Amino acid sequence: MLLVGNGRLITRDVQGTFYENGCVAIEGTVIKKVGSTAELKAEFPQAVFIDAKGGVIMPGFINMHNHIYSTFARGLSIQGYSPKNFMDILEGQWWRIDRTLNLDDTYHSGKIAYLDSIKNGVTTMFDHHASYGAIEGSLSQLAQAADELGVRTCLCYEISDRDGMEKMHAALKENVTFINQSKKREDDMQKAMMGMHAAFTLSDRSLEYCMTQLPSGIGYHIHIAEDRQDVYDSLKKYGKPIVNRLFDFGMLGPQTMAAHCIHIDPHEMELLRDTDTMVVTNPESNMGNAVGCPPAMRMLNQYGILMGLGTDGYTNDLTESYKVGNLIHKHQLADPTAAWAEIPTMLFDNNPQMANRYFEKKLGVLETAAAADVIVLAYQGPTPMTQENYNGHILFGMNGSMVTDTIINGQIRMRNREVQGVDEEKIWHDAQVQAQSLWQRIND
Repeated sequence: MLLVGNGRLITRDVQGTFYENGCVAIEGTVIKKVGSTAELKAEFPQAVFIDAKGGVIMPGFINMHNHIYSTFARGLSIQGYSPKNFMDILEGQWWRIDRTLNLDDTYHSGKIAYLDSIKNGVTTMFDHHASYGAIEGSLSQLAQAADELGVRTCLCYEISDRDGMEKMHAALKENVTFINQSKKREDDMQKAMMGMHAAFTLSDRSLEYCMTQLPSGIGYHIHIAEDRQDVYDSLKKYGKPIVNRLFDFGMLGPQTMAAHCIHIDPHEMELLRDTDTMVVTNPESNMGNAVGCPPAMRMLNQYGILMGLGTDGYTNDLTESYKVGNLIHKHQLADPTAAWAEIPTMLFDNNPQMANRYFEKKLGVLETAAAADVIVLAYQGPTPMTQENYNGHILFGMNGSMVTDTIINGQIRMRNREVQGVDEEKIWHDAQVQAQSLWQRIND
């Protein structure tokens, strides 16, 4: 038995229950009870106690769209790289990196991404992988890294025609192999989706083939209309918008997740809504790539689409995406009231709903029988924290570096900023050596 208490407790239950001095009782992999610290310490006197020291106790963050393979891009200088638009960024940086990645690169970048997630309080990550330099076994490398760090994860491989049909088939095979592999697990720690790059790098022939190979109960994780070029390609080659094209192939639905959806029209929004397809927005990445601001407020409020929040490889700190998401829509709409409620709804309500379309244990909430994914932040605040204003405290006062303790699936993964059960210094060292090797191969 484990108790996490003596902190301001945000449960995220349907009532929005908040405890000024709350405590979570953990038994095995799930939460046994939530209440006041005094109550639970009296009820479970023999339990190991983690003292939040007056900080904040809350459910772990869920990242609904990430790219672990971008980890070693930090600080990378590519010879001759001078992008003018998003297509230049894809061709000159991301595709050049993924064509060079080997299995060791994938493994070590995974170790760093999952380690950094723990340190930022991210307990569940949905990743979208590409390593066309070494396809077969790449998802298993990420799965091994996730197991070694103890992070809950859902993986897929990015299918694309961009490097030819042989590699497209190999990418599909990697998805199917890992999907079947993950289905054999009973610990609810690893799941899988069918990854797709974007419609403009996938022919009708490839989409049709992917449909015939899709295992039951699985949906697609695909980029949609991140850049206008994706839109123009679909209209020019197929005479229809991207979402319509995917709908015609039967690729939309409750198990499918569409990333970005920046340049889509109202009819496409209706198709996403009517098929109950999930959408994940990535504000920092969109701004960094200068691809535009998605109509997220419209999709969420007017069309009722289930929308979540991701980082798209830009960061592993979800509080950053919360802050930028709050700003980008205010700026785009010239409306200071925009996104106050919508972004926290995406992050704290919708991300768990989306994740639970794959994972069995209830995520993103501290209540009886929910997954024991709990974090503690060393945050005090200059003003009182209440049930009515705790989102404001997170938005304006907290960041990932304040996370002191991370518990995933009932296991202590970080205690007092020290990640447990691994040699953190060695992970960083090995990653830096591997990154230098990758950089040299890219530029040679």
